[in-house]
Amino acid sequence: MRADLHMHTVYSDGELVPAELIRRAKVLGHDLIAITDHVDATNVEWVAEHLVRAAGLGDDEIRVLPGVEITHVRPARIAEVAKTARRCGAAWIVVHGETPVEPVEAGTNRASVENPDIDVLAHPGMLSVSEAEAAKENGVLIEISGRMGHNIANGHVCSVAREAKADMVVDSDAHAPEDLMSEARARLVARGAGLTELEAEAALRVNPYKYTAGL
Repeated sequence: MRADLHMHTVYSDGELVPAELIRRAKVLGHDLIAITDHVDATNVEWVAEHLVRAAGLGDDEIRVLPGVEITHVRPARIAEVAKTARRCGAAWIVVHGETPVEPVEAGTNRASVENPDIDVLAHPGMLSVSEAEAAKENGVLIEISGRMGHNIANGHVCSVAREAKADMVVDSDAHAPEDLMSEARARLVARGAGLTELEAEAALRVNPYKYTAGL
């Protein structure tokens, strides 16, 4: 049993078509994935609608959620794009957080964690305690990232999420086949970020299923 709730296909900047991504995830032991291609206000309808079709490629062994990753959208417009994504069928909404390796606009983390329409704040960089507390209050998962570059702040993110008692999730943010993570690799990312064994178990095997129940 392994979930990954942040992945990309050729519908944005990934390398694989949805069918191959799903197949590779299944072979690695995944039973739940969310495909979350990058969107802004210009392409959100197209991506969400096509990923709804891609979700139909799932089967009894692997559940596929259609999603989006709202990316480099100005904080004031995140809620608008999220609502459009939901209207077009996105079941899972990730926001591209204030990663230390990209010029994401300040205020993105805050706008995301204060919006109950958001499911995951991805690679949130120098997340503040108050932002993590807002995430907990609004049911927004804090991501521990497996992606190179984005993951350099994982230790800080873990520490702050723990202080705020916010729930965490470990995702690959996969763009290429080699980015997909096995159970062992995902657990290594979690422990390397500083999660305890119990926290890692929750982030890997409890929270992804709890937060997607009923979708």
